[in-house]
Amino acid sequence: MILLPSHSRFLLQALINRVQNLEKGELDYHWVEFDDIRYHIQVTTKNTNILLLSLCLPSPPPEAVFPGGLPPGAIEAIKSSYGSLVQILDPPRDGFNLTLKVNLSKLPPDEDRRHSLLVKVASVREIVLGAPLRQLLRALSSRTIVSDTEEEPVALVHRPKESFLVIPQADRVTVVFPMRFKDSIDIVLATSFLQEFVLARRTAGLSNAPLCTWSASPPSELKKAPAEALSANAGFVTFVIFPRHVEGKKLEQTVWSLSTFHAYVSYHVKCSEGFMHTRMRRRVETLIQALDRAKADGDKSKSLGNTNNRSFKRLSLKEGRASWL
Repeated sequence: MILLPSHSRFLLQALINRVQNLEKGELDYHWVEFDDIRYHIQVTTKNTNILLLSLCLPSPPPEAVFPGGLPPGAIEAIKSSYGSLVQILDPPRDGFNLTLKVNLSKLPPDEDRRHSLLVKVASVREIVLGAPLRQLLRALSSRTIVSDTEEEPVALVHRPKESFLVIPQADRVTVVFPMRFKDSIDIVLATSFLQEFVLARRTAGLSNAPLCTWSASPPSELKKAPAEALSANAGFVTFVIFPRHVEGKKLEQTVWSLSTFHAYVSYHVKCSEGFMHTRMRRRVETLIQALDRAKADGDKSKSLGNTNNRSFKRLSLKEGRASWL
């Protein structure tokens, strides 16, 4: 299985190219990643050291709230991650939730430190969308979860108008994903994939991984969740996170893995679908080759005087349809 990197590869490459060619003219790129977040970077000739990075985040569903257009804790996460390198523009550019002013002249001269900082800038999606989840998991790590918030589901956005639910407790945090897919084939493949995913967790080598379960109906932890958040056509996946899963450097990896879990499943579903299509095409080609080998030699059949021998002709799609009319 493939784990998705936390940074935007296109954004990182664009930043590296820009740093290496600071005197190059204007820069203006638009693109979308994960089918849910839109990026825009721009550099003008007035100041080639200033890069404007804008993000349009997924629209939140009714059960989730974006105070000020951003997830809770996003501003604090940006300031603590980037320091003086980045300035938040208020208001952001039209059509975007966030615009960052990146001063490339403040990058450190050391190549390794500079690259590390550029990777962090390219990970802005994780820092912004993962901010509320990071706060909850950090409270779990320090065991400072407020008792008033225990067992109250918190809806966090991870896809346009879709959320996953986090239930904080004193000694654990339960994360539940209602899995939704539009295509009927994707629903079948995702359901099968998730059931195998849960079984794989039971192997000896993954004994320290978070507990994982799948159910066709909402788990009991969601009894206080709003009804609109409980719609799912591929079941519900539940992870139980303990303090040991968010200690030290594990925190950021856990935040990213949970924030992009649906994209992770979608990626493997599409890969499985593509693999099956490839196998089917190869099978059809094998059958056609077998039919071609079964063609009778016309001259040989005449010499044998057997009028019942028939040969096979490979028809085009148009000829095949015409033969049935």
